[in-house]
Amino acid sequence: MFAITYQDCRNIVSESEQREYLEKNKGVLEYARSCPNEYQDVLGWVDPEEWASEEQIEAMEKKAKEVREKADAFVLVGVGGSNNAARSVIETLNGDGVCKVYYAGNTLSPYEVNRLLRELEGKSVYIDVIAKNFETLEPGSAFRVLRNFLQRQYGDKAAERVIATGTPGSHLEDLCRENGYSFFAFPENIGGRYSAVCNVGLLPMAVAGADIRKLVAGVKDMKKLLWETDGEENPAYRYAAVRNLLNQKGMKMEMLTFFEPRYRFFAKWWIQLFAESEGKDGKGLYPVSAECSEDLHSVGQFIQDGTHMMLETFLEVKNQDASYILEKDQVDDRFDYLNGVDFWDINKKAFEATLKAHSQCLPCFRVTVDAIDEYSFGQLFYFFEFACFLSGKLLGINPFDQPGVEAYKGYMFEALGKNKA
Repeated sequence: MFAITYQDCRNIVSESEQREYLEKNKGVLEYARSCPNEYQDVLGWVDPEEWASEEQIEAMEKKAKEVREKADAFVLVGVGGSNNAARSVIETLNGDGVCKVYYAGNTLSPYEVNRLLRELEGKSVYIDVIAKNFETLEPGSAFRVLRNFLQRQYGDKAAERVIATGTPGSHLEDLCRENGYSFFAFPENIGGRYSAVCNVGLLPMAVAGADIRKLVAGVKDMKKLLWETDGEENPAYRYAAVRNLLNQKGMKMEMLTFFEPRYRFFAKWWIQLFAESEGKDGKGLYPVSAECSEDLHSVGQFIQDGTHMMLETFLEVKNQDASYILEKDQVDDRFDYLNGVDFWDINKKAFEATLKAHSQCLPCFRVTVDAIDEYSFGQLFYFFEFACFLSGKLLGINPFDQPGVEAYKGYMFEALGKNKA
């Protein structure tokens, strides 16, 4: 089951306004589903069969099997769209313990570089450097560090332990050919933040033990839902339209709120998707997240009594997957009302109470999935990606470029003397 509902006790956007806006802009949904020519070079993610076909899944599973048989440590080298999707699945599902995944190329901190190298000592290591543009500093510098590490550990066998995922015809592919590294394609027609369901995201997930076939099934079923449902009944279109209406009404932020800490890295993926896609031309909602119930004791105060400038999207899991029942002991702690109560139920009641309280102040979406598993990740990835496409078009911006990301790089490369090298 996948469901999305909307609560707006203050009636910031009335039902009649929603219907009028949805009817007026319904052409946007058909436009997006037609895969328009102006975006052909960035819509490779729309059809999962293009980059997650049976043949491609088998190739990824074969490589993942090799890594899992020969290594107990796998380093995912990438930043932003090159690692967020894979990390969200790996860190949420916690892998199966066969091969632990580490992360590099997402920081320039020397402390973190040294910490990673210490953790890798004594382990059997493979690396996968993921870079659509192999000029990005973080993964490029980390790749150099880890190549040296592998050379010291394995000598002339080091190349067997290097995987690169990059653009075909790029300098990174040339390096693979020259040095004997394995090469997987980073699709040219998929931008980094949309790259969950291809070699970029699926191969590291498979190494960690995730069932990537189940994830792709979730993607396919969500696509079917969004392609077969029209107008205001289409959940992605309704979500995109209402959040844009709210933006027009003065909402400046959107907060993704979850009561399962395992979604921490999914929230980072979601933040990047919307921030990088919509934050341009002086437009867009600023995406943030809240990990509850902890953040209720900080951000919760602002939500209730601060500036009401945001909407909130709650992420809910329907089916119970863990249990711990509180039992009475000999201490009179005044918590006896919890005797015999399952933590699952406590957490669920906290979720419902928070949604009820926050919806008195803020407009709130509620996105529900059955379980925290690969299938629901596939659903969520595709739902938010397609909704982001729709939302960007309603906003009047290109949801696939990121000109602002490049702004700092010129100054940084100048300071580092890149053009003098």
